[in-house]
Amino acid sequence: MTGPLNQRLAEMRAEKDAKRPPEVTAIMNQATADLRASGILDRICAVGDRAPLFARPNLAGETVRLRALLRRGPVVLSFFRGRW
Repeated sequence: MTGPLNQRLAEMRAEKDAKRPPEVTAIMNQATADLRASGILDRICAVGDRAPLFARPNLAGETVRLRALLRRGPVVLSFFRGRW
């Protein structure tokens, strides 16, 4: 990733890193490195790929179905690690 978004994300990461204990950041960085080493990146969808149709609970516990969302128009998916 290049450009202003990459720069802003790096700045945000640095801000978050500065606010948490270094040992916590080290654990998080090691977990990320372990995931990368597992080959998981070779199995993820690339930009522009069609996502498999899925149904997952949202934060309110309601089931969200990709098929239903697509009927309303284009969908942007965003994934996050979950609640800390």
